[in-house]
Amino acid sequence: MNKKTRISLVLIVFLILLTACSAENSNSSAERNGEEKKKEITFLSNFPSETLDPHLNYTAVRAGVTETLVRVNQDQELEPWLAESWDTSDGGQTWSFQIRNNITFQNGKKVDAAAVKASLERNIQVSEAMKTALKIKAMEADGQTLIITTEQKLPQFPSELVHPNTAIVDSSVENMEQKPIGTGPFKVVSFEPNSKLELEKHGEYWDGEVKLDRATMTFNEDANARTTALQSGDADIVYRPAIESIEILKSDQSIKTDVVSSLRTHLLMYNSGKETFKDLNVRKAFEALIDRQVVADDIMAGQATVAEGPFLAESPYSPDYEKKFFSMEMAKKYLEEAGYKMKDGKMVKDGKPLTLKLMTYSYRPELPLISQLLQSNAKELGIAIEIQQVENIDEYLAEKTDWDIATYSLITAPRGDASYFLNSAYMAGGAINPGQIQNEQLTELIEELNQTSDNEKRNEISKAAIKIIDQEKLHSFLVHPNNFVAYKDYVLNWQTSTSEYYTLTKDLDVRTK
Repeated sequence: MNKKTRISLVLIVFLILLTACSAENSNSSAERNGEEKKKEITFLSNFPSETLDPHLNYTAVRAGVTETLVRVNQDQELEPWLAESWDTSDGGQTWSFQIRNNITFQNGKKVDAAAVKASLERNIQVSEAMKTALKIKAMEADGQTLIITTEQKLPQFPSELVHPNTAIVDSSVENMEQKPIGTGPFKVVSFEPNSKLELEKHGEYWDGEVKLDRATMTFNEDANARTTALQSGDADIVYRPAIESIEILKSDQSIKTDVVSSLRTHLLMYNSGKETFKDLNVRKAFEALIDRQVVADDIMAGQATVAEGPFLAESPYSPDYEKKFFSMEMAKKYLEEAGYKMKDGKMVKDGKPLTLKLMTYSYRPELPLISQLLQSNAKELGIAIEIQQVENIDEYLAEKTDWDIATYSLITAPRGDASYFLNSAYMAGGAINPGQIQNEQLTELIEELNQTSDNEKRNEISKAAIKIIDQEKLHSFLVHPNNFVAYKDYVLNWQTSTSEYYTLTKDLDVRTK
């Protein structure tokens, strides 16, 4: 190699090093100046979402895209949100809501009473369940004042407006399924059904500074996959990691865990439209076939308490219950009283073996396991249960009549009151009454509850209603699961919502390095 060649090589190496140093210094400078450093977070949940339409799905409220007129706090008390105040002058049939004056939608349009009225009109147009719940007869908008008249007196009407499906949106937007325009701290960037929701901060948010620049909500029904995603760093916050991983996650210094008692109940639904389950003795038999303690201790790995009824035992509207027992002998006795006999290893009535179809779903992985436990116990009594797993349990139960039993999970008291569950589960047209339960005495009590404003009296009416539900075994309530979330230690201001309605908030933040 001659001298000239050596000089050229040295010059090339020098230039390469100089370029690298310049790039490094440039990146360091950008980080110091905060030009490229964005506050971002990935939230992984178990709730699949086929649509972002806020009037049909909870995701938009959970993601901080939309908000409701009224919200509920951690103590299950009502608080103003988009409505700053409300009152009634006639005991609960005519309501005046004062809409906050400083709010715009994420596209800059003003949120006035007319916009709220249009949103609620769309709500009851697209959702039969919300139409039934809200019972709105008429609405009048005047500036920031919205007057709502209901079909009957509803002293607890404002609590209905906590429901995520009453979220206020710009109703003129056409692509509501993909990109709703709300009032929340985050705007939709893109949405892939059942996969991913990309969000960015709404810089003009009405209720103060939004800490995060971007957020991503992803969905995975596999609890083990959610746990792995947190451990690998693919997710910053994981909603309901695998139950069996809780203790392992607690021992990881880089991860925080939050375990709280939830307002949720796992239960068995019976299709009362089927002749089999019109018989109380059959319903009693199936209630006796489930060992609740096994569900709480083994299937739920100790992260649940045994349920006597739909609400936590300490709730002011929970009555005293008759003791419930797991007993194969009692189950057999009830079936015999219903006219069934064991023949050739099968439970038979009128020459037909007892064969049932049980519906369940996977994004609460304990429910298929509970289904298998019931299937196994029933088999010992000669009952054949076919288990069918579906993606959208609500849609299936509402549209099909071929099912007999379903394992189900829901928040029974999201607003610190029994009326939501009682109206939804036992009134005609209720959102969670796919088996079309009809009980005249129970209906009368719920109607009385809907007309009552005094809290103590409401609690007494609720107790009386729940006693009928218990005596008639209209549902079998199994366990109250804990609510648990795990997140990285650099995540700031996370709060596990007892109602499960609010996840991505304006205060959620990350510690930057």
